[in-house]
Amino acid sequence: MSGSRTTASLDAIRMLVLDVDGVLTDGRLYYGAGGEALKVFHVRDGAGLKELLRAGIQVCVISGRNSEAVTVRCTELGITNVEQGCEDKVAALHRVCKRLRTEVAECLCVVDDASDLSLMKTTGFAVAVADAHAAVLDAADRVTVNPGGRGAVREVCDWLLAARGGAT
Repeated sequence: MSGSRTTASLDAIRMLVLDVDGVLTDGRLYYGAGGEALKVFHVRDGAGLKELLRAGIQVCVISGRNSEAVTVRCTELGITNVEQGCEDKVAALHRVCKRLRTEVAECLCVVDDASDLSLMKTTGFAVAVADAHAAVLDAADRVTVNPGGRGAVREVCDWLLAARGGAT
């Protein structure tokens, strides 16, 4: 990643920061007959997130969109740090970090699109999902093998757990 940012080691990460569309989902938007937005989440991503939480690593979900499906999924997984409808994801991250007494340098973000380049530059470690926009792939400290919504988040969870000597 270019710039003066120093990349944190994976064992120093205290919080995983996730975008939703294109990271927790495959990025496609589905609408029901009544106009409601539907999202598809991967079960293995959820299992990895639960393991992270059990290991004491915080999880934060930050999305530019508002979605009841995200609220339901995060509640189901035990993720309490959820910021939706964010025009400024960096400001949202700073709010969450202040509340949790966590430094942004101790955060790892997983994103997929160029709109999140500023978030990538803010966190201590930046990950792009395999099918991310070219600018995001270029800016990432590491790229997943799996695409967004298809196990990329589980892959990152496994990296973080392995860095702490946990089984994956």
